[in-house]
Amino acid sequence: QCLLSGSWRSDTGCRMVVSTLDKDNRFSGFYLPGPAAGNSELLTSPLEGSQQDTGLAPQPTFSFTVNWRLREAARTTVFLGQCYVDTNGEETLHALWLLREAADSPVEDWKAT
Repeated sequence: QCLLSGSWRSDTGCRMVVSTLDKDNRFSGFYLPGPAAGNSELLTSPLEGSQQDTGLAPQPTFSFTVNWRLREAARTTVFLGQCYVDTNGEETLHALWLLREAADSPVEDWKAT
């Protein structure tokens, strides 16, 4: 059974720490980009999300949003994925993500995602 609570590290060295899930399967935590992010302006950023009930799916889907703490830009990333457990009981997360930057006007909207 997958539980998102705890500390996770990505292939690129990013780190995510997730709080205990509440009774509605919601969680919060923080995200810290790794060296592959290549941007020294990125700071530890808050995240919030939810996970599918493990009673319904032992390898649940999840989603979370990171509101980046940046010195000069407004960016948000959403992650959508699934937690898997292999035959050794090892948990791994597989996710897709979208990054959105604030646009100066509706004309600039096309290049913000």
